Amino acid sequence: MTKKYFGTDGVRGRVGQEPITPELVMRLGYAAGTVLAQAGAGEPHDRPGVIIGKDTRISGYMLESALQAGLSAAGVDVYLVGPMPTPAVAYLTRALRLQAGAVISASHNPFEDNGIKLFSSMGTKLPDKVERAMEAAMGGPLQCQPSARLGKARRIDDAAGRYIEFCKSAFPNEMDLRGQKIVVDCAHGATYHIAPHVFHELGAEVVPIGVQPSGLNINEGCGSTHAETLQAAVREQGADLGVAFDGDGDRVLMVDAEGRLYDGDQLLYVIARHRLKSGTLRGGVVGTLMTNLGAEHAFEKLKIPFARANVGDRYVLEMMKAQGWQLGGEGSGHLICLDKHSTGDGIISALQVMHALRAAKATLAEATRDLTLYPQVLVNVRVPREFDARANIAVQAALVEAECELNGTGRLLLRSSGTEPVVRVMVEGRSLEKVRHWADAIAETVRVAAGA
Repeated sequence: MTKKYFGTDGVRGRVGQEPITPELVMRLGYAAGTVLAQAGAGEPHDRPGVIIGKDTRISGYMLESALQAGLSAAGVDVYLVGPMPTPAVAYLTRALRLQAGAVISASHNPFEDNGIKLFSSMGTKLPDKVERAMEAAMGGPLQCQPSARLGKARRIDDAAGRYIEFCKSAFPNEMDLRGQKIVVDCAHGATYHIAPHVFHELGAEVVPIGVQPSGLNINEGCGSTHAETLQAAVREQGADLGVAFDGDGDRVLMVDAEGRLYDGDQLLYVIARHRLKSGTLRGGVVGTLMTNLGAEHAFEKLKIPFARANVGDRYVLEMMKAQGWQLGGEGSGHLICLDKHSTGDGIISALQVMHALRAAKATLAEATRDLTLYPQVLVNVRVPREFDARANIAVQAALVEAECELNGTGRLLLRSSGTEPVVRVMVEGRSLEKVRHWADAIAETVRVAAGA
């Protein structure tokens, strides 16, 4: 059964358009509550509990009320924490022994968008079968439990403090950040009242930026999607490091003292290399189909096993668990350290990088000296929806010719978008000239073959 509303990262869209309308979000709350109630006891004193957090978008007020109403109507108790990073809600769901967690956020998207992410009682993304059950329940009537069985709501006033302490616990007790000047860009998002405190309480001198959310400025010209703001601030402040989060705090990028930007592939390499040297690396590292080939080759040189999952943190996590490994992530900065948290966490990932740098007494440039990222070119080609690029003989011939010329020094990826009629052509390799040539050549072959 194909899911109608749930994608790889919950339900997401433009506010005011389906599925991000008050009515559908209330239906989602009721459906989620119904599914949860069916999975457990039905007595009033055994009501399921769900925690709701959100980022700083103005639409969060409206959607929070709608989601709460639906859950309460289904007989579920609701715990409200206000603006809180996505990984904080995952942690609090486990810490408070609740049945599920919900985050109202559209991550790195502009403020006009929003979405709902749901976590299991273990702080992980919901399995497909549970999401399908919720979608099936959304198609039924929206009813209401008898008054005695309606859910209650309460606010968790110390949620921020609990999560700050949890983040600090991911950094060694015998180590601190004294002597470090760090610029922290919170993207006017959910980490604005969390991340600066974490790094400050570990001893760093913190220069916070992107910490004045208005409801309309999340991710606007700042954060991990606009790292140039952080780069300029680090140089201006003469800081040692810069850290940029996205709107809901599950991604991180970093900048060194020279203003150079380091993406998720590079940060994952720093963490894995440190753990290998310290004897704490368990298994290998999971990347995605988009992970830079240079990173894969660098892991090979260190004899660290490496595997590629489909694009999306859900698939990275699934492969990590299947392999029994602890590290994985994407170039976008969505890193997962399973020995520290059940999901991707920007703050905790940044702390793992800082731990590695402090232990080695190294800069980011020094820690990544043996990692060379290859040039990567991505071309999007609009095609008719029914066009199958992989089945086309001309496209196949172009791919074979390109692979022969690259001869192991590069990599090709041809995939159809899951959300729009677009074929994505990605080529990477040691030679930028070859990469550009073959990306353009293959894209043109797809364009002609599709009649686009």
